[in-house]
Amino acid sequence: MTPSSVHDIRNLALLGHAGSGKTTLVEALLAAAGEIGASGSIERGDTVADFDPQEKAMGHSLHTALVHLEWAGHWINLLDTPGLPDLAGRALLSLPAVDTAAIVLSATAGIESGTRRMMAAAKGKCRMIVVNRIDAAGIDFATLMESVSAAFGRECLPINLPSADGSRVVDCFFAPDTSAATAFSTVSAAHDALVDQIVELDEALMGQYLEQGESLDPEQLHAPFERALREGHLIPLCFVSARSGAGVPELLDILGRLAPDPTEGNPPRFLKGEGQAAAPVEVALDPERHAVAHVFQVANDPYRGKLALFRVHQGQLTPNSQLYIGDGRKPFKVAHLLRMQGRNAVETPLAVPGDLCAVARVDEIERDAVLHDSHDEDYHHLASAPDYPQPVFGLALMTRKPADEQKLSEALARLTDEDPCLEVSFDPRNRRTVVRGLGEQHLKIVLEELAARWNLQLDTATPSIPYRETISIVAEARYRHKKQSGGAGQFGEVALRVEPLPRGSGIELADEVKGGAIPTNFMPAVEKGVRQALAEGALAGFPLQDIRVVVTDGKHHAVDSNEVSFVTAGRHALIEAVLAARPLVLEPLLDVQVKVADALFGEVSAELAGRRGRLTATDSPAPGWTLISARVPMAGLEGFESRLKAICAGESEFVLEAGGHEPAPRDVQSELARIHANGDSNGNGSH
Repeated sequence: MTPSSVHDIRNLALLGHAGSGKTTLVEALLAAAGEIGASGSIERGDTVADFDPQEKAMGHSLHTALVHLEWAGHWINLLDTPGLPDLAGRALLSLPAVDTAAIVLSATAGIESGTRRMMAAAKGKCRMIVVNRIDAAGIDFATLMESVSAAFGRECLPINLPSADGSRVVDCFFAPDTSAATAFSTVSAAHDALVDQIVELDEALMGQYLEQGESLDPEQLHAPFERALREGHLIPLCFVSARSGAGVPELLDILGRLAPDPTEGNPPRFLKGEGQAAAPVEVALDPERHAVAHVFQVANDPYRGKLALFRVHQGQLTPNSQLYIGDGRKPFKVAHLLRMQGRNAVETPLAVPGDLCAVARVDEIERDAVLHDSHDEDYHHLASAPDYPQPVFGLALMTRKPADEQKLSEALARLTDEDPCLEVSFDPRNRRTVVRGLGEQHLKIVLEELAARWNLQLDTATPSIPYRETISIVAEARYRHKKQSGGAGQFGEVALRVEPLPRGSGIELADEVKGGAIPTNFMPAVEKGVRQALAEGALAGFPLQDIRVVVTDGKHHAVDSNEVSFVTAGRHALIEAVLAARPLVLEPLLDVQVKVADALFGEVSAELAGRRGRLTATDSPAPGWTLISARVPMAGLEGFESRLKAICAGESEFVLEAGGHEPAPRDVQSELARIHANGDSNGNGSH
């Protein structure tokens, strides 16, 4: 079977913290819909969505998996995403593909760091919350509901309620049974709160509801319900137990009847062109128009080839469709149009607007590419991407076999195409490849993938800290490069000014040269020299940032001036100006969140303080637990995750995010400057 209309389709991403039960819920939904005979389990390693051997061994989703099911005439595409904090980027990949973000939280664990992160990331999508494990003992549902409202707003309202024993759920919207016993609140109160929230956006319905006292049936509420979802005015809560199946059929009914179809969600915006020339362009859910699809995820398998998952935003696709990739001039033929059920791919005859499908073995396709069947859609791209966390945790990689270096380079290129939070660079000082991710666990998973998928055996080392340099005051310098050696000489003179910028501003270049003191044809050479010096640094050999460079004057010679002369003059003028502007070394900071048992708060806080960390906030996400927020220099976090595991016996959570830069302690700056002056390539100097 395949959907024949955009109105049949529901696209959802299941997001949330690790262990909240997303994959188990997918199994329960597939089983309830008759797509599989019985639910698989994480423990047995036989779930549809977690099919990778690495996932089975860890008991956690490591990649976003696409599955589908049919329910009451609706075609529901589900994206099961990783919940580990270090794999947040792989989860966020799903957002451009869906209309609804379903945030799954465990009733026993409450709101966790992953819950908050995904709720924030999904803002702009229609959102719902699925509370799992309602059959667990000792749950205080009223307190849980209060914490959800406090964290995410009064627009979070239950659309059903758990029964008193958690064995089933009670509908509060379609046909509410006001006499049913519930674990908290009442059906009448929940129903009235829902309707009140929905009709706030429709004056006519509100008047009918309030003034005339008329009850409203679900069909009357459908359009304002969808509007409330789109505008973030309503975030419905559904209660389930994925293990027992309680609430699962009811959740499927809610997805089919109330989750938005692609015409009811917030449509993605497309642009044509790049930079300032980019302009909005209409992409419509019309099967008769040119085909336009967006690739939201790719997977590279050394044996199965590249698999690209995409959403059709306009037109329709069939096998044998001819598609262009981005602004490419040569099309490829869709030999097999695929519908994914976890690992299994089934050929499908048609992909209509809004559908999620896949193509395989097209190596030219990259993540975020736009596929289209007409050159009218050249240079189309999505206007915005998810706000991915910045990679902060690094490892230097060395192959044990010199012959594997090229294989490592190719494998890392494929992994960065799959993972938006994996960054690869080269450390020229130590001649090492450096990978950066969101944490120790992220890079451990990457190393295991390199070994399993490409048979790469690697040694690792802690990379040097990515320090930066900046300036404190305005300064000027003038440098003349003059060289005479018998024939044509070299001559170039550059005067420039450097100005400090606010932290995080980057680099600005300006030209105030007047009267042709430096001919315009030599200005690119001056800029090249300036940029070389900015990249190399002046005080300790680290790239400069937060600086404005203004070229103010210069001199040239009609015969001896050339490009090399002005590159050299620009480079040296910049270095001299920086050294006169009270340069300093900036160290990278990381924002750290650690969830620990209350009894361990003092010991973990002391450990952070000993690493030059500053406590910024504390919170109580659940009874018996404290969430510590701190800002810590990257240099102070080496070995912290292992130390935390030792203190907490593995019972803790640890999340890192980039926290900007600030001046390093004076002794650190002096030592780094000394190392640079002595030409010691073994110092902490990774760029």
